[in-house]
Amino acid sequence: MPELNRARVRRIRDRLRLVYGRPFAPPHGQGLDELILTVLSQSTNDRNRDVAYLALRERFESWAAVRDAPNAEVELAIRPGGISKVKSARIQDILRAIDVDTFDAALARMSVDEGRELLVGLPGVGRKTAACVLLFAYGKRDIPVDTHVSRVGTRLGLFREKAPFEELHDAMLALTPRGQELEFHVNLLRHGRRTCHSRRPKCEDCALLRLCPTGYNLRQAD
Repeated sequence: MPELNRARVRRIRDRLRLVYGRPFAPPHGQGLDELILTVLSQSTNDRNRDVAYLALRERFESWAAVRDAPNAEVELAIRPGGISKVKSARIQDILRAIDVDTFDAALARMSVDEGRELLVGLPGVGRKTAACVLLFAYGKRDIPVDTHVSRVGTRLGLFREKAPFEELHDAMLALTPRGQELEFHVNLLRHGRRTCHSRRPKCEDCALLRLCPTGYNLRQAD
């Protein structure tokens, strides 16, 4: 990435800090927990995800018990999280594809590339989910790109227009200052949720307006 772009990324990071602070979450080392939580987060909000996850943990004593349970029981437990038929099958497929007793320790020992390869080889696990596990559970250098991060980054000119998500993840890693993966991801996500909305972005309230090549053009085109 050209040095000019690196300086611009730092300015974006610094302005986001002024609005949202510097988020910090120490790695918790529970990769399998993070993986299941991320599966439950798909196509729902954080509240529904958390309700579904807690219900799953309360209903079953272990991940092995979830793996071996009738699918209907798993589906019922996670129903508050939405599309529970799809997610319950996916969770059980993942649990059957791994050794639930050694998964966390094995993943912790792996390099980023090895861990990513293992994770994306599991049923229904893509690059974003793998990045969530590697970053939040182990503090490894990976960074998730969801729809909010993709939208904000594209509007800011950090990503190529209509780039596929694989390319977006590679670009995000290249431009993010080392050690600031969690901060940059979380603050771009927050900005997408609170200000840089999909259909009606609040450009007049945006702390990044002067750094944004699209800016008010988004509102004028609405």
